[in-house]
Amino acid sequence: MVHIMEILGKTRVVVEDGKVVEVGEPQLQWCPLFEKARGIKKITCEAVKENMEFRIRDFGLFTEDRKLEMDVFVGFGASEVMMTGLNRDMLDTTITVCDGAGTVITNNPTLVQGMGARISGLVETEPIDKVINGIEDRGGIVLDPSSASIDPVGGVLKASNLGFKRIAVTVVDPSTARTLREIEKENDLELMIIGAHTTGLSREDALEIIKYLDIITSCASKNIRDTIKPLVQVGTAVPLFGLTQKGKELLLERAKEVESPILVNTMPLPMLPEKKQPKNLV
Repeated sequence: MVHIMEILGKTRVVVEDGKVVEVGEPQLQWCPLFEKARGIKKITCEAVKENMEFRIRDFGLFTEDRKLEMDVFVGFGASEVMMTGLNRDMLDTTITVCDGAGTVITNNPTLVQGMGARISGLVETEPIDKVINGIEDRGGIVLDPSSASIDPVGGVLKASNLGFKRIAVTVVDPSTARTLREIEKENDLELMIIGAHTTGLSREDALEIIKYLDIITSCASKNIRDTIKPLVQVGTAVPLFGLTQKGKELLLERAKEVESPILVNTMPLPMLPEKKQPKNLV
């Protein structure tokens, strides 16, 4: 079984049968999040390989031993925000992805966090029966168990057919985000569209995607940082931005569940201290 994910910025890693078989050239030199979490001071091919092997070993990424229930990884990440939205009855369900399963529909906040806490840019995955069964046992619906396809549009349409209205969905490109807004109107939905894995977006795509999003993760994107005009920002090194009123409200609701002390202040945004940003932004 072959699985492809982009990690530590946008380094392409291929995993086959639980082993790392290919590592691309890193586009970043340093990420504050990974230095804090894993002590990685410089992103090299070897560091990327070791990090992926750690994920496989520690929580079973791309294997039958995949852990589907995990603790909060960062205070404000996409999965943490969606978990809060479900916990606080701001969302009916979510559309996310999981290695070994592809697109998943679920209103189980613990499952949302377990699937999303430690994965980054999932490019391609193949079905793993034990993972799919574990998701279904926890109240998740795998969109296409036969292929484990990554299809946020199909996920939203399926959720709509099941009667869900307030749906959070993660996207990585502007065309998908635009299509989802069209579907939202046609089906009388209330979508919370969250932009993820933005490293490497062109300026044109950055300007386009933010038209359709409620929340976006900055990742290591220079163009998102240069073009964003958010209503709210959480974090300063690899921040999340709320772009609409409902996105702002969900991020502030998430703040209530974060155990660390929180500073609330008004100032021009974005606030991006140079020394804290990933190097070099892509």
